[in-house]
Amino acid sequence: MCGFAGFIDARAATERAALEAAARQMTQAVWHRGPDDGGVWADPKAGIAIGHRRLSILDLSIAGHQPMLSPTGRFVIAYNGEIYNCEELRQNLLRDNPNVRFRGHSDTEIILAAFEQWGLESSLQRMNGMFAFALWDQEDRALTLARDRFGEKPLYFGWSAQNYFLFGSELKALRAHWAFDAEIDRDALALYMRFNSIPAPESIYKKIQKLPPACILRYSDRKVEIKSYWSLHACVQRAISKPFRGSAQEAATQLDHLLRDAIKLRMNADVPLGAFLSGGIDSSLLVALMQAQSTKPVRTFTIGFYDPAYDEAHHARFIAHHLQTEHTELYVTPDQAMDVVSSLPEVYDEPFADSSQIPTLLVSRLTRQHVTVSLSGDGGDEIFGGYNRYTWGGRLWRHFSRVPHWMRRALSTGATAIGPQIWDAVFDRTGPVLPRNWRQRMPGYKLHKLADLLRSTSALDMYGRMTSHWLNPELVVLGVEAPSPRHAASEDWLTTQDFESQAMYLDTMTYLPDDILVKLDRATMSVGLEGRVPYLDARVLEFAWSLPQNMKVRPNEGKWLLRQVLYQYVPRQLVERPKMGFGIPVDSWLRGPMREWAEGLLDPHRLQQDGFLNTQAVRQKWDDHLAGRGVWQYQLWGVLMFQLWLKHQKWTPGFQQTPAAVQVGA
Repeated sequence: MCGFAGFIDARAATERAALEAAARQMTQAVWHRGPDDGGVWADPKAGIAIGHRRLSILDLSIAGHQPMLSPTGRFVIAYNGEIYNCEELRQNLLRDNPNVRFRGHSDTEIILAAFEQWGLESSLQRMNGMFAFALWDQEDRALTLARDRFGEKPLYFGWSAQNYFLFGSELKALRAHWAFDAEIDRDALALYMRFNSIPAPESIYKKIQKLPPACILRYSDRKVEIKSYWSLHACVQRAISKPFRGSAQEAATQLDHLLRDAIKLRMNADVPLGAFLSGGIDSSLLVALMQAQSTKPVRTFTIGFYDPAYDEAHHARFIAHHLQTEHTELYVTPDQAMDVVSSLPEVYDEPFADSSQIPTLLVSRLTRQHVTVSLSGDGGDEIFGGYNRYTWGGRLWRHFSRVPHWMRRALSTGATAIGPQIWDAVFDRTGPVLPRNWRQRMPGYKLHKLADLLRSTSALDMYGRMTSHWLNPELVVLGVEAPSPRHAASEDWLTTQDFESQAMYLDTMTYLPDDILVKLDRATMSVGLEGRVPYLDARVLEFAWSLPQNMKVRPNEGKWLLRQVLYQYVPRQLVERPKMGFGIPVDSWLRGPMREWAEGLLDPHRLQQDGFLNTQAVRQKWDDHLAGRGVWQYQLWGVLMFQLWLKHQKWTPGFQQTPAAVQVGA
């Protein structure tokens, strides 16, 4: 795992020394992604410079140094990621051309040889891995940027000062270039307020974009073209058209085989390796299959909280004991979490407000003290139907649609008239007599969320409400119009009509790359830890989508088939419990240990002076939250993370705040 950055001076008017110095400065900004080695390459005649920082995982020798030239010298690459089937590719290359020679055994060499022998797109189709890279073709004088199928590895690009085309693994690398023009994009800010992350291809800055997953960008003579080399939509539709016809037991056996192989490929490393273990279905099965293929105890790591409503560490401990892993855990106090918060703008680079960013960063720091690579259970929910909205969303809409909309709106108003804290108290007192699946964490919040869903006008509108935080961000962000939902384009929908499949697909296309994988990559790489995600093996995804829906989602039970596989390794009673998620008690912390910090960022004078957010709307939500009149902790966390990021940006060289925009809507 690594980081890279570079730029093209379209005028080709920069001398070699200046090109190399600028590229070195850009890559120094992502030093944390690659603390083991670094290098730069430049061609003043083409006006291009590429820099690289290396985290050595495979082939720790100098043979893996980057930027790396292909055997013929045609291609120069700076690459971030891992190609898990690189040995298979090596053998195929030698079969097709016995004269191929390799200096070492890094996957970077394999990639370059593949490009020369099979061409770019054909090679990408053969790769099983996570990656982002910059490839300069000295013959065609063209730059190619590419990103893996699911967007596990990040890649930003854009123009600055008209003549400079910048690219890199993180925004901070682009900001380090002297010509970077940092003007905040209010439309992107509105999207952020709705989703708590900024969806690709947007970034928080105008003129700077994210390359979408599974895409290739080609730059030549100031022209930029982007196309996809793989389609999630086509892959899913293909799998649906060829449904799995076997029994449930046969499906479990085949899934066990596929996951074992995906995990085995991702256990290949020349450095110490472990896994995140929460005690949930995904991570427990991941660790079980790792341990089944390991000759020594697997290293596992977890974070715990002293608030029992959010603590899963004891569940992870039971799983670790049963599987006989070498387990390490850390219990986190609000003060420790607060210490992490101040570093979030530097870690995430642009506003990002999934509150599980805090435990993810903490467990990454803990894990990096012991290993250099960690496997993670991310992706299991989206692919195998783990989120609560899959298990009850479809049934909910079928019931809702039978009730007139005006009546549902009235019921919604009545339910939200009672504050979430009162609902929490009611559920606390009645908990012992409630059905098991009604015993939820944060019942008041969930009841208010359910009340909002009553206002839905269609199944897709309900999905949009489920996945939105500020449902109308144009009311909180000054000077913008209502942004289109990420799922609004009908050409992106599946042909299937059931809500569960549509929601799982949309989440895989949007929430997974824009939130989950951003969170994992930035948290792990901030400490030089490589995170690997076996559930995002394309073979696993295609098999999952070939399964009948009832092998994934059943009434009140998600990830059904994953559970059947897990029960072969772990007793059912150790994992059967309501889904918790990897969160923190934001609601109570904002009223308690984080209140003074939040008050400072939400100060009315500060909000007005910054000129981005509607002061009255923000303060109303804050006052309601403190008084227990509403469930606004996640909306407020989004505001707080933007305000904290903005505070950090004001001290960043090159930052600009357009004066004319400050007063818009005031």
